[in-house]
Amino acid sequence: MRYRISEIKLDIGEKEERIGKKIEKKIGAKISNMEIIRESVDARKKPDLKFVYTVDFDCDRKLNLPLSDMKPYIQPKAKEKKNVTVIGFGPSGMFASLILQRAGMNVTVLERGLDVDSRTELVKKFWDTHKLDRNTNVQFGEGGAGTFSDGKLTTGIKDDRIRFVLKEFVKYGADPAIMYKGKPHIGTDVLCTVVKNLREEVISLGGKVKFGCLADGVEIKDGKIVSVHYMNHMEGYTDSVACDAVVLAMGHSSRDTFRMLKELNIPMERKPFSIGFRIEHPQDMIDISQYGKTSRELGIEPAAYKLSTRVKDERGVYTFCMCPGGYVVNASSEDGMLCVNGMSEHNRDSGTANSAVLCDVRTDDFEGDDVLSGVYFQEKYEHLAFVAGGSDYSIPVSDVGTFLSGKAENIESCLPDFAVRSIKEALPVFGRKIKGFDRPDAVIKGIESRSSSPVRVLRNENYVSEVSNLYPAGEGCGYAGGIMSSAVDGIRTAEKICEV
Repeated sequence: MRYRISEIKLDIGEKEERIGKKIEKKIGAKISNMEIIRESVDARKKPDLKFVYTVDFDCDRKLNLPLSDMKPYIQPKAKEKKNVTVIGFGPSGMFASLILQRAGMNVTVLERGLDVDSRTELVKKFWDTHKLDRNTNVQFGEGGAGTFSDGKLTTGIKDDRIRFVLKEFVKYGADPAIMYKGKPHIGTDVLCTVVKNLREEVISLGGKVKFGCLADGVEIKDGKIVSVHYMNHMEGYTDSVACDAVVLAMGHSSRDTFRMLKELNIPMERKPFSIGFRIEHPQDMIDISQYGKTSRELGIEPAAYKLSTRVKDERGVYTFCMCPGGYVVNASSEDGMLCVNGMSEHNRDSGTANSAVLCDVRTDDFEGDDVLSGVYFQEKYEHLAFVAGGSDYSIPVSDVGTFLSGKAENIESCLPDFAVRSIKEALPVFGRKIKGFDRPDAVIKGIESRSSSPVRVLRNENYVSEVSNLYPAGEGCGYAGGIMSSAVDGIRTAEKICEV
């Protein structure tokens, strides 16, 4: 029988090989085929930290333990072979393409940005020269917006497909430890290799991945999309691809695509999101608050945090996408607009921690009731951030002391008043949870406005739009938030297509 046991503890520095011996001592029986399911850190008695493990194993004896609930992912098979066009090659589009091609479909991917190697060069060029490429940047290109982030794999969803996604990432080059770490991440430097290898498998199975190709229109007949038009902006030509189904997996920053959908009368609705800025602290400060000592002294990964509070007007303020040992990067994707994001490499060794500090934005904060009013809201404040930085894509920078005193005009000018008030109220609360969080010299950089999509493209229980072969998927369409939930949504979407 295969069992699961929890609360197996190791001291910091104690080898993982000891886990099996501890289990055998606890149950009084020999075990085999041990697999670590989860590792977390118990810091309740800091700095005397413990690693805590949940483990699955086989045992011939009957034990008073729960059985393992691990289920292998079963690859769907196509009920009918179809030509499927996938728009976007972020996590949702990548995994939809992979599952569909393995199922026997003919997949053609249209990705407006370039392959990850070319994309990396253009992103670095933008950071160095502030010359923006509107189609290939931190938001657009192979791997989606998650490629230039921390590669965090944490998620609030529970789904058997999550472990399958993690296994695929390991297969394509990620650290095997992501299979059980409590807060797994890949890192931008490694993620670039992972997404390239995943793409190569899609192609080896017969799929086509067209980079530099922006989907800019569709032909609809009898309530179905029969072809998708695209523009190859690298080679300067237009073309179309015939299709039996379309996976709409564009990212949350595909505003021109949102406008195209509106013109086509594709049903959409407004969706709340958040706005704020990035805050930076010394990583040692975060480590000492969370662990009692620096991560270097303990020989473990840099500490993370997650904070939230509700302020007087009942708005939520919270930290988001925390990057231990990371960097704040310019994540702009449109002319005359500026936004930021956080990024870490695999080793998380920059010495600086950063996270977004965000305030809820409600749909009644938008001006007017246009379905794209959330997009217009983002554009308004991103343009103000562009101006506040000097109109040359320089990031507006201040510090917490100046911000709390009301003198950080460059930051306040590019945020709505309610966000400024709410974040000012929240920072001292966070400072009581993590000592030094609201220290006057903590650096703030604005603005962060792309935490999630401002639009949801409506779909039914079969994941289909009102247009009967259009499948909205992932974060851009409002059905996910982050790499893992987006990948899972792409898989679910592919499964629905295989059923038809």
